[in-house]
Amino acid sequence: MANPAGFDPQGAAIEPRAAEPALPEQALLFEYLEKLFHRARTEPNFPNWSPELLHDRRSPEGPLAEQAPIAASVLIPLIGQAPSVLLTRRTSGLSSHAGQISFPGGRAEAFDQSEDTTALREAHEEIGLLPDRVRLLGRLPNYITASGFCVTPVIGWVAEPAVFTPDQREVEELFRVPLSFVMNPANHQVRAVTADQSPTGKRIRFYAMPYFSPEHDGREFFIWGATAAMLRNLYHFLYAAWHQQSQSLEHPQRR
Repeated sequence: MANPAGFDPQGAAIEPRAAEPALPEQALLFEYLEKLFHRARTEPNFPNWSPELLHDRRSPEGPLAEQAPIAASVLIPLIGQAPSVLLTRRTSGLSSHAGQISFPGGRAEAFDQSEDTTALREAHEEIGLLPDRVRLLGRLPNYITASGFCVTPVIGWVAEPAVFTPDQREVEELFRVPLSFVMNPANHQVRAVTADQSPTGKRIRFYAMPYFSPEHDGREFFIWGATAAMLRNLYHFLYAAWHQQSQSLEHPQRR
């Protein structure tokens, strides 16, 4: 089956990158994350950070460039006290993004009251996650995809035991990745497709976070594109929040 992206993302060259610090384990525990997100909701300037963009993969391509982006939301579900991130592998027969790794989510409907409502509704429809099982923590900045969607990433925490019933028409399987893995920049890649290999005739760069799952006999789940980019921005958000929280505890007068 042809790759729906029009190129082989796993065969794309890995670009060299400078080393970046990982978040300490204690900063990734739910109790600490909840404090960081609470400050972010209640203090307009916390944390002071900027999302990282790969500009050539953050704008619609071709005819989509002339259309207004379609509003959508995804839920980034964090599960447990030492959280893991729940991801889906989309059903191979779908008309768009077939077989790719994604968060539960989709386009907004006119009856949705907010971006949060869209994310919770889509998660319920796709993976059977009941909205009242999700404690909403916050949002990341909108991410505009090359396929013409303006996506709001909504962060939600799910207490264990967590029960899911995937809709097999959309979701082929669910899997979990430790938050500590995707928040460690040593596991972040920037890959590039040359112009002659690209379906657009232009060089394409994108994020990737290949994960070999011990729960699936070491099988690789290739997290890439918008999903990896949103996780990358979650890293930037959490690292800035942790660093500034640590500074404020050391120097209370700065708050």
